[in-house]
Amino acid sequence: MKTVIVVHGGAWAIPDMLAKGSVAGVKNAAWAGDAVLKNGGSAIDAVEKAVRSLEDDPTFDAGHGAVLNIDGEVELDSIIMDGETLATGAVASVRNIANPVSLARAVMEKTDHVMLTDRGASMFAERIGIPVADDLVTELERKDWEQSSSYPVGVEKFFNTQWGHDTVGAVALDSLGNVACATSTGGIRNKMVGRVGDSPIIGSGGYADNRSGAVSCTGHGESILKVTLARLILFQMEQGKSATAAAEASLQYMGERVKGCGGAIVVSSTGDWAASFTTPRMAWASIKEDVLHYGLNPKEDFTEREHC
Repeated sequence: MKTVIVVHGGAWAIPDMLAKGSVAGVKNAAWAGDAVLKNGGSAIDAVEKAVRSLEDDPTFDAGHGAVLNIDGEVELDSIIMDGETLATGAVASVRNIANPVSLARAVMEKTDHVMLTDRGASMFAERIGIPVADDLVTELERKDWEQSSSYPVGVEKFFNTQWGHDTVGAVALDSLGNVACATSTGGIRNKMVGRVGDSPIIGSGGYADNRSGAVSCTGHGESILKVTLARLILFQMEQGKSATAAAEASLQYMGERVKGCGGAIVVSSTGDWAASFTTPRMAWASIKEDVLHYGLNPKEDFTEREHC
């Protein structure tokens, strides 16, 4: 089976000052995930590696670079899912963890549960030796948060301006034909304490099933939750639509039904892939058969041969 990796760095009105960094970041994450697949690694290993790369990059709102809630704190959410067995792990509202995707994977592999939140997730992280990170907030985010908290505006307003940071994610197909997805986020700036969006919720922020494919979503979390976007896209594929047609139809439905914008990356169990969005921009990259595709603006699809 020919391997595929697709990654995204969030669908929102990405400002020009972050454009270059966003594209570089998704390309690096795609290369990182592809290296795992090339070495015979599993789809689950590849999506974890790609998302860790994005969490570690302060350009993106996940791990290092996360946005702050209304109290000026970081709260992180993540999910990972294995399409072979439907095994899933997720964490929500975790505070001092640099790589929530790896904590989500530990929930999947080391507990009988699917999701842990807040204090319980932190206790579990401590128990299994995941180090505490106190340096997740960038100076730029602290400054932006102070500026934004000085004038009260609803979360939705932020989402539709340059303030609305968003999610990162990856989907992969490995050489054995297994698919996987992972999604990670710091949520929306100035969100209420304890707010959880779509990212860690199975079927909304992500879903993976070898019988159809894998999806990672990004965008207005409350809207994505209402239409269970990830599962909706796979349902459309089960009805015979291509990855692109399924993603576009589902995003269009979300726009019509709940007035929400977003994006999704998709890979089918046969290697058909897509990166679609209804926001002004979404940084994305994919690698299939040694060709890197990437884009930021609508209808953009640049290609380059993979670097050696």
